[in-house]
Amino acid sequence: MNYQKETENIISSLGGRSPRLLLHACCAPCASYVLEYLSRHFEITLFYYNPNIHPAGEYEKRLTELERLLSLLETGNPVALIAGEYSPGAFYESAKGLENEPEGGLRCSECFKLRLNEAARTAKEGGFDYFTTTLTVGPRKNAEVINEIGKAMSERYAIPYLYSDFKKRGGYQRSIELCKMFGIYRQHYCGCAYSLSSDV
Repeated sequence: MNYQKETENIISSLGGRSPRLLLHACCAPCASYVLEYLSRHFEITLFYYNPNIHPAGEYEKRLTELERLLSLLETGNPVALIAGEYSPGAFYESAKGLENEPEGGLRCSECFKLRLNEAARTAKEGGFDYFTTTLTVGPRKNAEVINEIGKAMSERYAIPYLYSDFKKRGGYQRSIELCKMFGIYRQHYCGCAYSLSSDV
C-alpha cells in the first residue's frame, strides 16, 4: 500500500472540514514536519505517551521540547498537547523476553502496539475523528509494521486510523530543517534503554 497516497486521499475527501485528530508524538523532531503538514487539514491534539523512554530525565526533556516546538511552530489550526502517564513498567512488561532483539525487531513492534493501543483508546474516549502517530517520519521506522498495528487498533476501538508514511515527500528532511530553524533538541537514540545501549 502507498501509505502517503492514502493520507492524501483522506485529506482530499475532507471537503474543507477540519476533523479532530489525536496525533501520538514520540518527540519534537518527529512532530515538527507532521504538525506543519497535518495542521492545515485537522484540528490536532498531540498525545505524548511514551513509557519506553529512558531515563526519566530524557522523557521530561522530550516533553519540554514538544511544548517549546508548539510555542514556535506556525500551524494551520491551533494544536493542543496532552501527556499520558509515564509508566516504564508497561514498556518493560511488553518487552519481556525480547530484550536481545535487534533494533527494528519484535521488541519495537511490541512497543508500537503499546503506544498505539493507548492512542486509539484515548482517541475513542475523547470523541476524536481520527488517530495516528508521528512514528512513520523516522527513516529507520517500518511504515508497514506501524500502519498494520494502527489498523488493528482502529478495529479494536472502532475509530478511524489515518494511514501515513510521513518520511515520504521530503518529510524527514523537512523535520531536520525545522529542528535547525528552531534549535530543537534531536536525540541520538530512539528512546528505550535497549536502543540507548546500542546507540541507535
